[in-house]
Formats: sequence, C-alpha cells, structure tokens
Amino acid sequence: MAHQLATPTAPPILRNSDLDAAAVQQARIDLAACFRMAAKLGLHEGICNHLSFVVPGRDDLFLVNPYGWAFSEITASRLLICDFHGNVVAGEGVPEATAFYIHARVHKKVPRAKAAFHTHMPNATALAMLEGPPLVWAGQSALKFYGRTLVDEEYNGLALDEQEGDRIAASIGDADIVFMKNHGVMVVGPSIAEAWDDLYYLERACEAQRLAMATGRKLKPVPPEMAAKTYAQMRVGDRESARLHLESIKRILGQEAPEFAQ
Repeated sequence: MAHQLATPTAPPILRNSDLDAAAVQQARIDLAACFRMAAKLGLHEGICNHLSFVVPGRDDLFLVNPYGWAFSEITASRLLICDFHGNVVAGEGVPEATAFYIHARVHKKVPRAKAAFHTHMPNATALAMLEGPPLVWAGQSALKFYGRTLVDEEYNGLALDEQEGDRIAASIGDADIVFMKNHGVMVVGPSIAEAWDDLYYLERACEAQRLAMATGRKLKPVPPEMAAKTYAQMRVGDRESARLHLESIKRILGQEAPEFAQ
C-alpha cells in the first residue's frame, strides 16, 4: 500500500547549519517519541501513515518519517528533512509518496499546521467508515474535540499528486481534526505535543464510542450547552497538559526504548 516518492529532478538545496540547531534536534526527539508511542499503542499501520512537523526556524522545510520504516523503528536521527518540492535536505532515504503529497501541501497551504499527524488508527478509522457524523458528543473525552472537527466526505483514492494534496489541505479549513471518510484521520496543531495529545485522546474517544455502540443501545449525547461548557473547561491549560503528556511518554520510552532519541 505504501509508495516510494520518485526522486525530484531539481537538485536538492544545500544543507544549512541551522538544521543542526538545538530546537531542531529537540523537535526530532519529540517527534520520534510520538512515532514510538503510537506504535506501542497500536495507532500505526505497517510502514504506512505519517507524522510531520515544520522545522523550527524554517517554514519551507518539514520533518517526516522515511519510506520503508515502521513507526517502532523511528529514531530522532532517522527522520528526514524535506522541502516542499520533494528534495531530501537531511537524512537517508525518501518519504513515502502519499506522505509527501499530503504533508508538504498541508504545511504549505495551512501555515498554522506546524504539526500534521495522519494515521489509520483503528477506532477513529472505523468511525470514519460509517455514514453520518463519526464522533458523537456522548463521552467526556470526545468533548475535548467539540467544535474542532470536520468531515472530509470526498475520498479520492491515494494521494499521489499535488492536486489531491491541495484538496486535502483545503478540506481542513479551521478544524484541528479531520475525519477523512473511507480513509483515516488528520490531526493538525501548533506543536508536536498538542498534536500528539489530540491524536491520543481522539483514538480513546473513538474507542469508547465504538464500545458503547457495540452494545446495540442508543447513545446518550451531552446537551450542546453542556458540551460547549465542558470543552471550554478542558481547553484551560490544555497546552501545558499536552506538554506534560509528551514529557511523560519520553520518560517511559527513556526506560523502555532509549534509542528513540538517538
């Protein structure tokens, strides 16, 4: 299902010393931690799916996983830095083709999307396969996303060109969470920590809903006014909570798989 990106005909831009800055190295470590924990929690799918982040200080470059490596194999140094033309500026290998055409266009067309996490994680993807709204505001975890989601109804097969990448980018609008019907989900955010936190809790919310639906009993949604109130409560301190969540997974990985940071 994964496709290797063809080598661009244009020469790659020269490596710049700012790619070795401390902020870039920290971004590598943080993003690698997300790959490893996503694998540990079963949010990955073979060598498919992609997490990316705009390189700190370089809005024309982004970090992304290389083609052919599972999430559980990703390390900080294994991540690629690519430009929006498909040139690999740093790292060995190339991105998976759909990773490039989706993430390059999202980062270029949606500047607020510093982090873009695209997965086929099972529970969220299962809900994206159903007719109607995927997420019902019936569980507390779901309310974290109240008013922040969008449904992309237009499934167009694999994203193997800029046109489909641009369509996906345009579909995001003002949302942070996009349920891509018949496909998976896209989570965008201003930081790696916030994208990770949303990805994690989105899957947990979808899992709880799927389990509730499996009983065959009718779901009991939270009234809109209470859903909005709870969402506002959750958003207070959400950025700091996300930061601490990411720090916690780095501590866990530091004990179980310290090579992720290499």
